[in-house]
Amino acid sequence: MAGFWLTVTELVIQRMVAEKEKIEREGFTEEIALHAGITAGFASGRLTLKGSKGEAGRNISEPGITVRVEDSKVIISSLKGNKTEKKIVGSLRAHVVNLLKGVTDGHVYRLKVCYTHFPINVSVAGRKLIVKNLLGEKIPRVLELAENVKVKVEGAEVFVESPSKEAAGLVAGSIERLTKRSSYDTRVFADGIYITHKDGREMK
Repeated sequence: MAGFWLTVTELVIQRMVAEKEKIEREGFTEEIALHAGITAGFASGRLTLKGSKGEAGRNISEPGITVRVEDSKVIISSLKGNKTEKKIVGSLRAHVVNLLKGVTDGHVYRLKVCYTHFPINVSVAGRKLIVKNLLGEKIPRVLELAENVKVKVEGAEVFVESPSKEAAGLVAGSIERLTKRSSYDTRVFADGIYITHKDGREMK
């Protein structure tokens, strides 16, 4: 009986090894389906998607990895199926999914306007975010906004939206840094604008 189970175990191991060798020979492929109304293009290593929320693109070229747009799908393939290339394919797939979400729903960061000493006035004029009266300052602080990012102020909250996750994150971070003052103890002077949600994920 022991010999029988040893034989079965050996067969399972052999089958697993054969499957692994087959994948490594034939490569590894991930397919991401595009929603209706989404257009995609891939040229010179850059994938670009267009949807209801705008356009977003990213360089996703990697050695040993091929990317193509075919039949309303983005197809990412590795020449080999080893662990390293599978990880790279997985990372590129995550980037494509982020692009797809961005042009479909948008990436949104939320910030909170906080003050304990002087009321802060935050507004958007054209492509500029203007912060007035931070800790009683007489000169407004101004941030130039990127073209592919929308910023709106609703009461004590600031919303940053873009089809590009990176662009939304960069602008949200710039707004937060705009109101920082290194010479002030934040335990006493908590006045500023702070990120509370990163693309739907609440900050703790």
